[in-house]
Amino acid sequence: MNTLIKATAAALALTLAAVPAVRAQDAAEHPAVKRPFDLPPSADLAYAISATQRGLALKGDAVITWRADPGKYAASAESRVAIMGKLTENRSSGTIDSYGLAPAEFYDKRIRKEPVTATFDRDAKTISFSDGDKTYPIKGGEQDRVSISWQLVAVARAAKDKFKAGSEWKFFVVGPRDADPWTFRVVGNEKIQTGMGEIEAVHVSRGTPPGSREQTLDMWLAPGNEWYPVKLRFTEGDRGEVVEQVLQKITKK
Repeated sequence: MNTLIKATAAALALTLAAVPAVRAQDAAEHPAVKRPFDLPPSADLAYAISATQRGLALKGDAVITWRADPGKYAASAESRVAIMGKLTENRSSGTIDSYGLAPAEFYDKRIRKEPVTATFDRDAKTISFSDGDKTYPIKGGEQDRVSISWQLVAVARAAKDKFKAGSEWKFFVVGPRDADPWTFRVVGNEKIQTGMGEIEAVHVSRGTPPGSREQTLDMWLAPGNEWYPVKLRFTEGDRGEVVEQVLQKITKK
């Protein structure tokens, strides 16, 4: 059950396991890439969770909220599983600049643990954490583990002709206690069965190096539905256990 909590918490917050230490090459791998972007309309997204852990089938649900207003944004995610109740609560909020989403704070709360935050001090151009003394410079375009999915959606909406199979998209992503570079690769188009019927989606994957114990992340974005994520899949790198999150309903705001 602890394995499910860990994997589900990461999936519903659109996060991956934290890198345990700052690598020497991180500074060189801190991309500040300015791309065109087109933010999707505000919406509430309801998902069903399914997971099989050591032969035991487990079910749950999640709600992701996305709000885009003039000059600012807010995104949040909550997950619940039967009997256990709320597993995770995650939030990101900030402004919108020439890079796209510009987080001010990332909040991460998991079951039986105290909440932690990452703060983006735009005046000091520094990212810091409530748990630990690591800091990172703000170069432009940095995301957190909630905002990254919406930044990717916004980039995809503005680059439809370039967002094709084989293309790669690099970002610098901040977690609860540290940060590292992420690369998303477009796999191709697939049809996904959802609570709203069959939806055509673009499969995007954030892989890890061979032998890595980190979780891999796969997302399916739906061009016909504002490019919202219609499916998410997290796979444990060392065990192959999978947690999936499938869209059930979209409520535009």
